[in-house]
Amino acid sequence: MQLLDWVVIGLYLVISLGIGLYFARRASRGIEDFFLSGRSLPWWLSGASMAATTFSVDTPLYVAGLVGTRGIAGNWEWWCFGLAHVSLIYVFARLWRRSEIITDAELTELRYGGQTAAWLRGIKAFLFAVPINCIGIGYAILAMTKTIEALGVWNSLGFDVGENSRLWSVIAICLIVLVYSGVSGLWGVVVTDFFQLVLALVGALIVAASAVSSIGGMGNLVDQLQAMGLGRSLDFLPFRWSGGSFDWTETAGLTTTTFLAYLGLQWWTFRRSDGGGEFIQRLAASRTEGDAAKAAWLFNIINYVVRTWPWVIVGLAALVIYPNLSDRELGYPKLMLDFLPPGLLGLVAASLLAAFMSTVSTSINWGASYLTNDLYRRFWRSQASAAELVTVGRLASVLVTVLGAVTAFFSDDVGTVFRLVIAIGTGPGVVLILRWYWWRINAAAELAAMLAGFVVGLSTSVLPWLQIPDFGLRLLVTTLISAAIWITVMLLTPPEPESVLQSFYARIRPGGPGWRRQQQQSGLAPIQDLRIDGLRIVAASLLLFGSMFSVGGFLLLQPLTGWFALLTAVLGGFWLRKLSHHRLPTLPTPTLLP
Repeated sequence: MQLLDWVVIGLYLVISLGIGLYFARRASRGIEDFFLSGRSLPWWLSGASMAATTFSVDTPLYVAGLVGTRGIAGNWEWWCFGLAHVSLIYVFARLWRRSEIITDAELTELRYGGQTAAWLRGIKAFLFAVPINCIGIGYAILAMTKTIEALGVWNSLGFDVGENSRLWSVIAICLIVLVYSGVSGLWGVVVTDFFQLVLALVGALIVAASAVSSIGGMGNLVDQLQAMGLGRSLDFLPFRWSGGSFDWTETAGLTTTTFLAYLGLQWWTFRRSDGGGEFIQRLAASRTEGDAAKAAWLFNIINYVVRTWPWVIVGLAALVIYPNLSDRELGYPKLMLDFLPPGLLGLVAASLLAAFMSTVSTSINWGASYLTNDLYRRFWRSQASAAELVTVGRLASVLVTVLGAVTAFFSDDVGTVFRLVIAIGTGPGVVLILRWYWWRINAAAELAAMLAGFVVGLSTSVLPWLQIPDFGLRLLVTTLISAAIWITVMLLTPPEPESVLQSFYARIRPGGPGWRRQQQQSGLAPIQDLRIDGLRIVAASLLLFGSMFSVGGFLLLQPLTGWFALLTAVLGGFWLRKLSHHRLPTLPTPTLLP
């Protein structure tokens, strides 16, 4: 990296720091301003921030590694979450905004009552803020340190750090991101996210275009992959229909059970089945319920339709250019270093730094919100002043960052850590969905599901005598054991008090038959039609995945796939538009029970 590259990176850091300092005063007004921007985020800023949060430096490395080892079809490991994210638009976004909570852990004491609910809130806050969140921060920092080492940053700056390269990289990264995320609160994070998202997308496009150009165009890229015997790496699915049966490709590295687990299990049994902590923070911070739903749509478009293909193309190009590369996750930074001129290299390096900072700053702010709102204020200082809570939030930001850095220092592989995060979060997803729509779910059931999923997922991932190598089978075992435990616990424990159930229903007013008694007793009709929302999810999924695969089909010179996917997207769009005219039916006045 040359002087011009460092000037570009320095300019980026100055802008990010300036944004953080500008919003520091606004964040100091109180806990809602620090963690929720005063519930005044416009939909486009909220949605862009959601997209920036999931676009870290680890994601292009992770996708490049997936494509390099398992082909395009390997991306179903994260594509499957599109089903949950579409559900977020039409089912959960408005519910979260209506709840007016600060963290998703806070919802537990709206939905449940008594000491069990308090224990659930505290345990959930700790698990999400410390082990789960810090693992996420850790693999983002790990990816950033890999990029720093691949680009030879310390050498270009004239520092001989030797074997301590990772240590100094971790320290430098943490200091940079804490400067603005720890003082500016959510306003500084989301505004910086918007700037960083644009920069990160531009950087990804530059790397993809440079890589394809060096090979001689997309046609040559496809031809060389075919000549290398890697043609199946271009398949969007891990199988082909041939001779009256499915021809499963070994390239994708997906067993039948794993692929079926992605499509039919992972997205609804994962702990983010009804939104996910960082997303919930953005939805709760949106101006209105409508803004929350629009933000979720914008996120889906950016995350799946726009971002997928630059990363995929880089992964494919790295297969051709570096056929003997042992660590496929390094294909992305190596292409940057080898094919980008000074200045442009600095811009793309800044884009990776931007992607990293947008994710880690969000995770820091999110984790600190649990420690401050759900542990410190709830159990230690319920009468704490606004200034005290903001101070605690900033100190909690430092603690979360340090713990994430420790995780990064002892990790080696981004993809492995990503799958560990999925495994330990599998199991409670179905309870998180049902708690909105069935009165009988109680705090004990949710607590049992969360702890069982964490213990079983961790045990079957890291303990040699319990480890299940097949990822799909591991998810299935975790889900079934968790279900057996939480259903048993639910049946053996009493339901929540009727007063708590009535209060929750009156605030949220979800649809479906699970709250019929509360509907009758309160005289309040639901303001959600689950049947229509379910149809909207199907139509929107056709639109989203059809759009994503049509872009990929045309880019990778697969016109038949492109046209079929485009037709699917158009049909899904027309169906969705027709459903958008539906209005909630006028319900008869309920007969109040004695």
